[in-house]
Amino acid sequence: MIIKSLELMNFRNYEFLDLKFSEGTNILYGDNAQGKTNVLEAIYLSATTKSHKGSKDRDIVSFGKEEAHIRAYLEKDENEYKIDMHLRKNKSKGVAVDGQKLKKAAELLGLLNVVFFSPEDLSIIKNGPAERRRFVDMELCQLDNFYLYNLNHYNKIVNQRNKLLKDIYFNPQLKDTLNIWDSQLVSFGSKIIERRRVFIEQLNEIIYGIHKKLSGDKEELIIHYEPDVEIDSFEDALKKSQEKDMKLKQTHVGPHRDDFSFMAENIDIRKFGSQGQQRTAALSLKLSEIELVKKITKDTPVLLLDDVLSELDSNRQNYLLNSIGDIQTIITCTGLDEFVNNRFEINKVFKVVEGTIQE
Repeated sequence: MIIKSLELMNFRNYEFLDLKFSEGTNILYGDNAQGKTNVLEAIYLSATTKSHKGSKDRDIVSFGKEEAHIRAYLEKDENEYKIDMHLRKNKSKGVAVDGQKLKKAAELLGLLNVVFFSPEDLSIIKNGPAERRRFVDMELCQLDNFYLYNLNHYNKIVNQRNKLLKDIYFNPQLKDTLNIWDSQLVSFGSKIIERRRVFIEQLNEIIYGIHKKLSGDKEELIIHYEPDVEIDSFEDALKKSQEKDMKLKQTHVGPHRDDFSFMAENIDIRKFGSQGQQRTAALSLKLSEIELVKKITKDTPVLLLDDVLSELDSNRQNYLLNSIGDIQTIITCTGLDEFVNNRFEINKVFKVVEGTIQE
């Protein structure tokens, strides 16, 4: 899988951009706040339909404009594809593949697989469970359309149930309708729990060896899935929680409250690990993500590294750079010293200055 080129119009600080990428390593360098990350954001949107920053479409469209366009040209399994994405300030996005409009933007998932690694990801271990769930969800949504379907429906049901809990406060008779939502919550939620469990098992098969090498054979890392509720007790737990849910007007049971722990030598490094341990585990997680995508899709993902090298020490930098030899990689950085010093092979270099890019 490679991205051959990317065209942007009225996207963030780019009025118009046309970039041709190498199938190897591409570096975008320049000072901060010039637009380097915006290029990675456009690629990530082309793969997942979402911004890695969580930005709304209206915030991505250039100031003073009503719409923005992304066009990405891909090569996959010796076939070429064109993704067109139309972002609008006041309407939902439009997406087409090879000129054929998709009914739902989510139908795009799986065509282009990307792994995005930013400095914020180095905190994924020590931050709250919402970020760890988001990591699992974003990867599974790229790899499994059924998971995406179940997650979307589950999230809608949680929102509708929460609305009902607020309405019950004013109209207690509505309480009898809670069971209808609860049965749907159990149906979709159980499938999410089951798939997350398999995903963590698959990830553990890969991360063990990677982390052992990264830590100099000092640590063995195991990820534990910590479901908020088990499938066989889900329905009962929801019933027991109804009074609390009605009082606080929120759903307190289900996979939207799951977490994942990272154990190294029987120590939970989310809580008790050093910053170095947490960063090494986060790097192991991202490298494992790459290998898992390869294993499941029988193809290589595109790797997006957003100014992450400056956050790693030389050993971790070298391990990361040596791990990506066969993957198309697009890297942003403020300078080229780290690559020159490491004698790292670079295929294309782009200089980014105030929304213009020069090869």
